[in-house]
Amino acid sequence: MCGISAILLGDVKATTAAVELHESIYYLQHDAAGITVCQGGRLYQMKGNGMASKVFQEPALLADNLPGYEGIAHVRYPTAGTSSASEAQPFYDSPFGLSLAVNGNLVNSEELRVFLDLEARRHVNTDSDSELLLNVYAHALHELGKARANADDIFAGLRDVYTRCKGGFACVAMITGFGILGFRDENGIRPLCLGSRPSSTVQGALDYFMASESVALTQLGFTNIVDILPGQAVFIQKGGKPQFRQIVPMKSYTPDIFEFVYFSRPDSTSDGISVHRSRQNMGYKLADKVKEILGEKGVDEIDVVIPIPETSNTSASVLASCLNKPLSNAFVKNRYTFRTFIMPGQKARQQGIRRKLSPIQVEFRDKVVLLVDDSIVRGNTSREIVLMSREAGAKKVILASCSPEITHPHVYGIDLADPGQSPELVAHGKTRQQIAKEIGADELIYQSLDDLKAACLEAIEGETQIKDFEVGVFSGKYQTDVPESYFQHLSELRASKGQKRKPADEAGPDSKKLTVIANGGPVNVRSSEATEREPMTSQEDIRPSSQEILGQNIAPLIRLFCVLGTQAMGELKKGEEEMQTATATNDFYAAKRRSFPFKTSGGRRRKGHGRQLAGPERDRTRSKHIRKPTSRLASHRLRTRGIALMKYAGEHYSVPDVQDLIPQEDARDA
Repeated sequence: MCGISAILLGDVKATTAAVELHESIYYLQHDAAGITVCQGGRLYQMKGNGMASKVFQEPALLADNLPGYEGIAHVRYPTAGTSSASEAQPFYDSPFGLSLAVNGNLVNSEELRVFLDLEARRHVNTDSDSELLLNVYAHALHELGKARANADDIFAGLRDVYTRCKGGFACVAMITGFGILGFRDENGIRPLCLGSRPSSTVQGALDYFMASESVALTQLGFTNIVDILPGQAVFIQKGGKPQFRQIVPMKSYTPDIFEFVYFSRPDSTSDGISVHRSRQNMGYKLADKVKEILGEKGVDEIDVVIPIPETSNTSASVLASCLNKPLSNAFVKNRYTFRTFIMPGQKARQQGIRRKLSPIQVEFRDKVVLLVDDSIVRGNTSREIVLMSREAGAKKVILASCSPEITHPHVYGIDLADPGQSPELVAHGKTRQQIAKEIGADELIYQSLDDLKAACLEAIEGETQIKDFEVGVFSGKYQTDVPESYFQHLSELRASKGQKRKPADEAGPDSKKLTVIANGGPVNVRSSEATEREPMTSQEDIRPSSQEILGQNIAPLIRLFCVLGTQAMGELKKGEEEMQTATATNDFYAAKRRSFPFKTSGGRRRKGHGRQLAGPERDRTRSKHIRKPTSRLASHRLRTRGIALMKYAGEHYSVPDVQDLIPQEDARDA
C-alpha cells in the first residue's frame, strides 16, 4: 500500500514543486519516501527509507536541492518489498525522460518479467512490480518509433499497459519537460483524484495536483477535485489544461473497501464517498450487531466503550451513543510507530504493539469494557490489547470489529498476511467463538459484509456509478483473475513466519546509509548551467531526454570541431597577409615558411628552373608554380561544417551555449 502525488505548477519558472510534494506526503504516511522534479529539462531526485522527515532532512532547502515546476512523489508502507532504499519510488526510464510512481500491485508480475526479458529486451533492476509497469509503458512508447511524442502518443502507449498489466493500480508519471500523467486500473481498485488552484505567481495560470487521497489536495489549497475514473487517464501538458482519455472501457467501479475501513484518513473523500461518514455508518450498523449478539442483558453490563486508536474512533463514538454508554479514549497511541499489522514479520509486529499503545488503567479497573477496532487481521494486536486490558484491571473484555472476518490475503497492495500462509489470518477456518478464545476475549462481534457495503454506499455524496466494492479479503473473490503462481511469488517477497529479515537502512543523520538517489536515470544537484527551455505550445513535441543526454555528451566534441576550424582559418588568413607583405619586400619564401604549416600542392619544379636565376626574377618564376594551398579549402569546410553541426546540436540535442560560439558574420553561412 502506497501513497502517490503529482504536481504541475502554472509558473514554468517556479522552483517550489518539491516543497508542495514534500508537504503532501506527510498526509499519506509511510515507510519510505521519494520525490522527483524537473527543471530546465533536467531531473532532480531524492528518495530513501524511513519517514519523510528523515529522507528530506532539510525541508527549507528543498527548492534549492530539488528545483522544479513539475514533479511526482511516492510514499510506501512497509509491506511487500525490500530493505533496499533503491526500491523506493519514483522510478526513472527512457524514452522521453519518463518517471513513474505506483500505488497498488500487479498479479501477473512473473509473466511480465518474461515478456520484458525475452521480447522487450529490457533490464529490470529491482523486485518491485512498479518497475515492471514502468518498463511495459516505456517499451510501448519506444515501439511508437518516434524521436518526439505528443499527447496522443502518451495516451496510445497506455493501451499496452492495460493489455499486459493485471491488478489494482493507480499511477502518476512525469514526462520530463512536457507534463504530468495520471491513470487508474479498469476496476478502480486503487484511488486517484485531481484538483486545481490559481497560480500564486502568474495571473490567469492554474496549478494542478494529483494524489491518492483528497486530503493532500485540500490541505494545499486545491479545489475542483474530481476522481479519475476506472480505465481513464489524464494528461496535463506544461502550460495547458487537463486532457482526459478513456484508454479502455470501465470493467467495473469497485474501489477497495479497505480504504474506507482503515487506510484513508477520515478527512478524505474517495470516489465520492466520505470516509468519515462511512465510518459513522459502520458504527450505527455495528451497534445493531452488538445488540443482536449480546442481547439486552449483555448490553446493560457494558460499562464503557473504548476505541483502539485511531481509525476506529469515529465508529466507536457512534456505537457508544447508540448503546447509551460512555466513550473513553483509554488507549494512548504513540504516533511514531508503524501500523503493526503491515509490519514485515510476526516478531516485529508483536514487539510493536505494546510500544504503539498504552492503557489508562483507571478507565479499565473493575469494568466491563467494549473494545472497538476497525478490523482483526492476524490477531496479534487484538490478543495483546485484550491482555493489556485485563492487566489494567478489566473484569470482562468484549471486542467488536467494524469489518467482517478477514479470511483471505490482500493481493492489491496491502500486506495483510503471507499468501502462502493463510492460517496467519486468525479468522481463517475458524468460528467466531474459536477466534474469541484464541485472542482471549470473553466475546467477539463482527460486522456483516452486507452491512459494511451498505455503510459505504450510504456515505456517497452526489451521483456515482459505484454499485459494489473489492472485498476479496472477506470473500476470496477478487476483481481480477489471480494466478496461483502469484501467491507463491508474493510469498517469497514478504516476510514469512520464522524468517529473519534484515531491517531497512533508514535515512537520517545517524544512519550509515543516508538518503539515496535513483538507481536509474540522471540525477542532478542544482547547477548554474541548467538552462530553461522556452515554454512549449500545445502542438509542440517533446524533447526526448535520450537526445538531451547525447547532446550533453557530444557537446565538447562539437565545440572542439568548430574551434579547430576557426583556428585553421585564422592561421590561413594570417598567412595570406604575410605573403602579400613578403612579396612586396622580396621575402616571399620566408613568409611562406613561417605562415603555412600545412602541406601545399605546388607543381613539380621544372628541371633547371630556379637554379640559374637569382633575386626578384627567381621569385617571380617560382611563384607561377605555387598553387593555392588545399589546406585553405579543407579548413574552410571544417569550420563551416563545425558551425552547422553546432547549430543542429543546439536545435535537436539541447547542447547549451552553442550560439555563443558561432561568430555573427558566419551564422548565415552555416
